[in-house]
Amino acid sequence: MLDRVVIVGGGTAGWMTASYLKAAFEDRVDITLVESGNISTVGVGEATFSDIRHFFEFLGLKEKDWMPACNATYKLAVRFEDWREPGHYFYHPFEQMRSVNGFPLTDWWLKQGPTSRFDKDCFVMASVIDAGLSPRHLDGALIDQPFDEGADEMQGLTMSEHQGKTQFPYAYQFEAALLAKYLTQYATDRGVKRIVDDVQDVRLDDRGWISGLRTAEHGELTGDLFIDCTGFRGLLLNKALEEPFISYQDTLPNDSAVALQVPMDMAKRGVLPCTTATAQDAGWIWTIPLMGRVGTGYVYAKDYLSPEEAERTLRAFVGPAADDVEANHIRMRIGRSRNSWSRNCVAVGLSSGFVEPLESTGIFFIHHAIEQLVKYFPAQDWNPVRRDLYNRAIAHVMDGVREFLVLHYVAAKRTDTQYWRDTKTRKIPDALAERLELWKAQLPDSETVFPYYHGLPPYSYMCILLGMGGIEVAHSPALNLSDGAAAEREFAQIREKTERLVATLPKAYDYFARMR
Repeated sequence: MLDRVVIVGGGTAGWMTASYLKAAFEDRVDITLVESGNISTVGVGEATFSDIRHFFEFLGLKEKDWMPACNATYKLAVRFEDWREPGHYFYHPFEQMRSVNGFPLTDWWLKQGPTSRFDKDCFVMASVIDAGLSPRHLDGALIDQPFDEGADEMQGLTMSEHQGKTQFPYAYQFEAALLAKYLTQYATDRGVKRIVDDVQDVRLDDRGWISGLRTAEHGELTGDLFIDCTGFRGLLLNKALEEPFISYQDTLPNDSAVALQVPMDMAKRGVLPCTTATAQDAGWIWTIPLMGRVGTGYVYAKDYLSPEEAERTLRAFVGPAADDVEANHIRMRIGRSRNSWSRNCVAVGLSSGFVEPLESTGIFFIHHAIEQLVKYFPAQDWNPVRRDLYNRAIAHVMDGVREFLVLHYVAAKRTDTQYWRDTKTRKIPDALAERLELWKAQLPDSETVFPYYHGLPPYSYMCILLGMGGIEVAHSPALNLSDGAAAEREFAQIREKTERLVATLPKAYDYFARMR
């Protein structure tokens, strides 16, 4: 029986994996996690997809259990600032796209939108965020039922099975290091063995499979399945097993970041319930408001900007609050391993692959990989079909997200620096180039976006195309022959709902203060 799992590397990836596998298999699988006490984690992945709630539900955790411990806040959208032009912003929200007479409301907006703001006309979340509000009332009631913690709403489905059926109205933002600490306690309380030690050697057998690990102080560790959560080092998969890495740098050149964790009085500042991506001369700056601090960082391409200039720009962007804060410079490995499962080793997290954090995909990749590992968990015969299905699912997710992120740069109207001018001439994936020609004539739908599950529904593509402003799109000609009265009523209903929510929802900070 295959029942011994060894996870190498802690941090968010390692402890999310250990916790999920323990919740899935309980004591039927022996899980050991070995992590170094000398290697710090990257730890900038503080924002998530809305699907992350399924992870916490699977572990049996409610928001009041883990959010205060991780200084967590709600994320209702990604806010893009200055990508079209200075002073312009728009939201990519977590909100189901409405349709009228078989066409998405964005199509009707192109024909007869009430204002120039598609996000405020087509979604309620844009105005809720602008007002700094919580998507839950102080009594915990959610703005859009039947979503609720512990409800029967599609329980037990994986993220890919949920897509297109529901859209939960928010994700989370949290301190990644605190989540790892919280899950360490969760997992070890349930029987996961934790070893703090350095792996000095990865031993291979005659077949080239991993037979064990030699550690500095705990001797030899053996197992059946080894999970590589060693980050960009890829200690097991890439180094020991020599699995090739496929770079995405030809289409996504941002390969560096500098990050700051800035303490702030959030009661005075307020919590804007979104992640903000603000375009800069050679990349963009993220801003993530948490309880007690703001996480921020400049993602850039080293071919266009030095680390020193990036840090100066970030500090000036934040202001005096950043003066005494230590900067964390990060070199990012952009791309994916050719196979994330090779022989008896599965990579999860940065060792598997990474794209820049523009749409908060890092923790999403971890969550998706763990779900797929449970789905295709190997048996004693190590049937290669299960391995191949896993690798296919992981490759599809990362390749699909790559396309989506490249779209941001191609579609951005901004051309004021060489960096932004080059985004319009740089190579893009062939399939995306074909899709762009389709979208100029007809807005994206399920038939014309990346065809495999990658976490991003068609409305996400619509938001980027309409918000960035660099690619001209048109409404369907059919709308010229249709009565627009129903669309006008839908726009009016959104305005009415927005006004009601803005008048009744509490401030986001007040909600979290009450939770604590």
